[in-house]
Amino acid sequence: MKLESIRHYIAWRAAQELKKGIVNLGIGIPTLVADYLTPGKVTLHSENGILGVGAAPAEGFADRDLINAGKQPITQLPHTSFFDSSLSFAMMRGGHLDATVIGALQVAENGDIASWAIPGKDVLGVGGVMDLVAGAKKVIVTTTHLNAKGEPKILSRCTYPLTAKGRVDTVITEYAVFKIRSGQLYLEEIVAGISLDELKQITPASYEVSANLQRVNAFDLVK
Repeated sequence: MKLESIRHYIAWRAAQELKKGIVNLGIGIPTLVADYLTPGKVTLHSENGILGVGAAPAEGFADRDLINAGKQPITQLPHTSFFDSSLSFAMMRGGHLDATVIGALQVAENGDIASWAIPGKDVLGVGGVMDLVAGAKKVIVTTTHLNAKGEPKILSRCTYPLTAKGRVDTVITEYAVFKIRSGQLYLEEIVAGISLDELKQITPASYEVSANLQRVNAFDLVK
């Protein structure tokens, strides 16, 4: 798959995890999730102070005053509300989010996550993600399986500075879906075109293969 197709597949798959409730979408791939949600089931929160975020506007209809935390244009819904950062972060820290969908640099098999700094490079900045992973009831990571250098992101332990320990529930990549339960990583879904052995070669983390492992054809899912 081309990179843009990969990003959209991962976003589509993450949307299938969201059935109802209040959900924050982080920067990057997570912002695409809004385009794949069933209207009326999920209320989206953006850390720049919006509750009720709509999908991306049609080309030529963007309002430059309506943007998400990633500075991308969004649409306004009939129930959309706007508020300041203090209230937004109070929602994030206070356990009011049913889920958050975020990106990551690395995820460990026990649910640790690193997302804000690569040793030896300029610091990306932790931003609001530390509040999101601490406060959200469910943490879903959407990421490519490998980084730009071809290095695995799902590891036995994170080698980059941690954002949080043991907070990740689900990891979704272009190749697989993993769940973390009681500190144990489980492979729940694998896409057609990659074998279990091939997946293991690019996933150095220790994981169990679910007895109900699903194999899906990603090309048939995103229209």
